[in-house]
Amino acid sequence: MNTANDISSDLGRILVTGGAGFVGGNFVRYLMRESGMQIANIDLLTYAGNLETLAGVEDEPNYRFVHGDIADARTVNCLIRDFRPSCIVNIAAESHVDRSIDGPAAFVRTNVNGTYCLLEAVAAYWRELDESARERFRFLHVSTDEVYGSLGDTGAFTETTPYAPRSPYSASKAASDHLVQAWWHTYGLPTLITNCSNNYGPYQYPEKLIPLMILNALSGKPLPIYGTGGNVRDWLYVEDHCHAIWRVLGAGTPGETYNVGGNSERTNLEVTDTLCMLLDELLPDAPSRPHRQLLTFVDDRPAHDWRYAIDAAKIRTELGWQPEETFESGLRATVQWYLENTAWCDVVKSGSYGGERLGLKDVES
Repeated sequence: MNTANDISSDLGRILVTGGAGFVGGNFVRYLMRESGMQIANIDLLTYAGNLETLAGVEDEPNYRFVHGDIADARTVNCLIRDFRPSCIVNIAAESHVDRSIDGPAAFVRTNVNGTYCLLEAVAAYWRELDESARERFRFLHVSTDEVYGSLGDTGAFTETTPYAPRSPYSASKAASDHLVQAWWHTYGLPTLITNCSNNYGPYQYPEKLIPLMILNALSGKPLPIYGTGGNVRDWLYVEDHCHAIWRVLGAGTPGETYNVGGNSERTNLEVTDTLCMLLDELLPDAPSRPHRQLLTFVDDRPAHDWRYAIDAAKIRTELGWQPEETFESGLRATVQWYLENTAWCDVVKSGSYGGERLGLKDVES
């Protein structure tokens, strides 16, 4: 769908922050296939950022990688002024809730201070552009539905839902969202915000629910279910999310927020049950089959939000986006990818994460 204000054909040069992570890496790959743009990617390469995610991309003539920190003002300013992007997509973030419980300082530094540093550099650069380039310029900030807090058994988050973050991670993302909105209202920087539901798919770091369960099952390890397993999330296939970012970047209205959801609410227990059935089917000779016997209920996460659900009516009606994958088709594709890419998993886990429980520091059991 094309709209009257679609500027995607004029975007030209795009700077992606956090483009070696899960969403960022998939988005860079999406851009390589769909856009033909000049791409610069800055990533600090922490535990969740891995160049292996971009294997095959690094030698492309329209791609450039910079190992750097968005909270480093000098690095950010030099990159922006050297590359001269016509749009920026900020995906760089500390995003793992359990890690935010164990060490919130890193989340404040990257998600709050890093976003501030980026906005300052971008605004200074944007002001110096000619009128036509300023009109076309966009800064898109990728955020999360977790800023809205926790839902009961009914209802869904809309773009006007008040913020009510409950973890260090969601609080830091809420702060970054407010900064981006402030730079639009105060300085006129043409910003866009997307708040998405739980992503899943290829290249996701293995401490997240779906890849953790897959890899634990392959090793015959327990499949840990927090609490009763009744917590509900709306699941969004990462490729659909990348398409949504591209649509908002090209046709979204500056100053607006767009919620992006997968229309796939599932409890954590339902997700794990479906994974076990898929693994039973795809690995009929596995010694751990049936894989559901590996389910293990563990103490719940502190302040574990009960339910998230996204109302994506705005992006659907205004921009014509909707997810193409069902949860079943997306999960099957995800399981098959992990089964075929165990070497990637071994590399990204080496020396950084061994599958241990996170999020319990200084919290009484």
